Amino acid sequence: MGDKLKLGLRSKITVGYIIIIVCLFASVIILNSQIRSLQQERNNLIKYNTEVETLTNNVEKYVMDMQAGQRGFIITGNESYLEPYYKAEEQWQLEFEQLYNLLKDKPNQQEKLAEVKGTIEVWMAEAGERAIVFKRNNDDESIQQFYANDRGREYMQSIRNQFNEFREIERDSAQNDAQKLDDRNNMLTIALFGILLFVSAIAITMASQISKSIVKTVKDVTDTIKKIASENGDRKERIVVTTNDEIRDLADATNELLDNLEDREWLQTSLAETVTKYQGVGSIDKLARVFMSEISKLTNSSYGAFYVRESNEQETRFVKKAAFADSNPEKEIGRESFRLGQGLVGQCALESKAFVFNEIPNDYRFISTGLGEVPPKSIFIVPILFEGEVIAVLELATMSQYDKLQQQLVTQIVETFGLSVNSVMGRMEIVRLLNESRAMTEELQAQSEELQTQSEELQTQSEELQMQTEELTQINEQLEERTKDAEAKTEELEKIRQELEDKAEQLTLHSNYKSEFLANMSHELRTPLNSILILSEMLSENGKENLTEDEVEFARVIHSSGEDLLSLINDILDLSKVEAGKIDVLFEEVNLSELPTQMDHIFSPVAQKKNLEFHVTKEQDVPDIFFTDEKRFQQIIKNLLSNAFKFTEKGSVDLSIKQLEAKKQTKQMQEISKEWIEISITDTGIGIPKDKHDLIFESFQQADGATVRKYGGTGLGLSICREFANLLGGWITLQSEEGLGSTFTLVVPSLPNGPIMEQIHLGLEEVALTDHSVEEVQEVVEEHPTLEEQEQKIKAQEEKLESLPEDANVFSNKNVLIVDDDYRNIYALKTALERRGINILVAKDGLECLDIVQSNSEIDVVLMDIMMPNMDGYETMSRIRNELSLTELPIIALTAKAMKNDRDKCLEAGASDYISKPLNLDQLFSVLRVWLAS
Repeated sequence: MGDKLKLGLRSKITVGYIIIIVCLFASVIILNSQIRSLQQERNNLIKYNTEVETLTNNVEKYVMDMQAGQRGFIITGNESYLEPYYKAEEQWQLEFEQLYNLLKDKPNQQEKLAEVKGTIEVWMAEAGERAIVFKRNNDDESIQQFYANDRGREYMQSIRNQFNEFREIERDSAQNDAQKLDDRNNMLTIALFGILLFVSAIAITMASQISKSIVKTVKDVTDTIKKIASENGDRKERIVVTTNDEIRDLADATNELLDNLEDREWLQTSLAETVTKYQGVGSIDKLARVFMSEISKLTNSSYGAFYVRESNEQETRFVKKAAFADSNPEKEIGRESFRLGQGLVGQCALESKAFVFNEIPNDYRFISTGLGEVPPKSIFIVPILFEGEVIAVLELATMSQYDKLQQQLVTQIVETFGLSVNSVMGRMEIVRLLNESRAMTEELQAQSEELQTQSEELQTQSEELQMQTEELTQINEQLEERTKDAEAKTEELEKIRQELEDKAEQLTLHSNYKSEFLANMSHELRTPLNSILILSEMLSENGKENLTEDEVEFARVIHSSGEDLLSLINDILDLSKVEAGKIDVLFEEVNLSELPTQMDHIFSPVAQKKNLEFHVTKEQDVPDIFFTDEKRFQQIIKNLLSNAFKFTEKGSVDLSIKQLEAKKQTKQMQEISKEWIEISITDTGIGIPKDKHDLIFESFQQADGATVRKYGGTGLGLSICREFANLLGGWITLQSEEGLGSTFTLVVPSLPNGPIMEQIHLGLEEVALTDHSVEEVQEVVEEHPTLEEQEQKIKAQEEKLESLPEDANVFSNKNVLIVDDDYRNIYALKTALERRGINILVAKDGLECLDIVQSNSEIDVVLMDIMMPNMDGYETMSRIRNELSLTELPIIALTAKAMKNDRDKCLEAGASDYISKPLNLDQLFSVLRVWLAS
């Protein structure tokens, strides 16, 4: 009632008039809105009909323009007639799309428009474009035959008829909408008169009700006051007024006076009853229980606890003495004690201030009932004072809330209760001191007797202590000797640790020496190997035809042996880099959908040459995008396929790509990656004995000596494959029997963020392999580019070569400067190039090269070695480009492919192109042909 809007008598009358005026204004606004709505709908109808008529005419006009342009082109053959044709072809579709969207609320009309569009498109396909194509091809016979049948005229007539039918339907629809608007206008007029009658009725009704409510309220208040004032009147009865005006204020003031009188009477009665209950109590525990029981009943509390101050030399604590409704012995109400300032109870005692909390957290203790437990709604904490000091604290909790009257009652009770608590505690302290005095007297008598006995025992103990002192001296000497031994051992352990650290540094240094040695040794091996391969290839070609067939065969054997040696050098370098951790692994997206095509492109020629069947299968559930190092991933597959073809004389080789089954994936594997693939290479070759499965994965090992003699190879390929698989986070397994073929299986995870080696090691340890990892029985296939890269390079080379003249014209009288410190390379290159008619200049190092380039401006190409004394190839190329400013002079870098990023370093130093040693003459001549021609 208190929240209702207060309206006085004058306000009620004024509100009545305002309501009548508001109804009139509302009626005017509603009518005005309806009129505006009718006008807007009529305008929209006119606009809609205009747009539909305009768009249909435009579409029909554009179609007619297309027909006219097409016929003009057919008659004259002039392309200018097609300009309006193609322009109209673009415009009619735009206008049609606008018209179609405009009719989104008329699906039937949209269907008719779709029929019109279909007819137009049929005319364009069968009549428009077809005739234009005939004319452009000068096919007069087809044109005559086309116009003899002339289906285009029928299509155009059909388009006109469809548009006429569409417009007729739209006109009928517009007339129906106009009729609906007229009907709504008539209804609006009728509604106007109805609203006037309704407002008049409201005005009369409100005037009657207001006067009636005023008279009735005054009469009810007068009757209620007379009942209360009579001799037998009930003081608890209150005046009830339903209105919210001045009469209501008078009734509320009277009711409030009665409530205050009743509250004062209840406070005095409750205070007297409570004090009477705890009078004469001699124990603080009993006093607390009686007080808690009475105060909880008066305040409707469901829980309560009473804490009394206890002090000692260290601190002052408030200890629980009683509780109300403490029914659970395992979980008592409240804590057993508090320090000053600890928790709300401690803070209440510290500040001597009462706290009331109505916002209780959800994890607060529940109140137990017979049916269950419910949370409290309010907590009341009150300090109990005596002479200005807090001697006890009272805490209460209820399932409702403490009103002001209950709080006032508790405050008045505790004002006098502090005196009672102090009196009881004083009496208890006197009794305690009396009991302690009696006990101390008895203890003194007993202690006197004990002292006599202890005096005799001390004499005996003194003699024993003398003996123990001598023993302790001996033990101390032994401990000192042991301490010296421990310090000596600690020094020895420190020396051993330092030696281990020195050895670790030496191992790291040796590993670096090993990598550097292999790189330098690779260059030293490749330099003479370069001459061997070039000269043996030239001899095997027998360009002058002055060698016998045996001599040519000897040259081929030398060339083949040199290539085998090059392959061995590459394998040793790869294995060394893997063992030293120098191989960088780049995890990126790999398109697995291209893998079957790439492998088929590379190995189908090998299969055809050996009359073997080669099948590549990829299951549908294999993801197209997979994250791994594409270079290492493809190198493993190519190596395994190369082995399969090498050791298979008849039958087939199969490559299968599928997802690893979920039952084969351990928990650790699933944590590493959600996607694992399994690639199997199966052949029908010679197979591998089971006792050799663990051998072939070791470096320089094959199944047996017979395999080496028959098939050759270094025995490094599978060792490298295994290491690469580990770098990718996977492994290789083998299933094979001698004479029944082999199946190598590569299992790798998809790792978008790269490998987490700790997880991968745990996953590999957990995998239970049914077959041991196999050793490789093949040589590592040299790295192949992807199919797209091969096609792009081939196309680029073909485009360049098509524009080049014959070799004799390209190489004739060209000047080539060879920069190399090895006379064998110079001799081999000079002999090969001079046969093509090239003039050769020679420089032994970079300094001599700079002198020749400065003094001779007719040099066409420079063949630059990298590792040379005095000045290496990098510095020489950089000085040619920067100091001599010869940016257009072609420089081809020649070096051993031993270290990573050699190609990038050469191009950054200024090389135009790059060829690795040992040189391939066909590759060298191809590169020279490009640069000499350009």
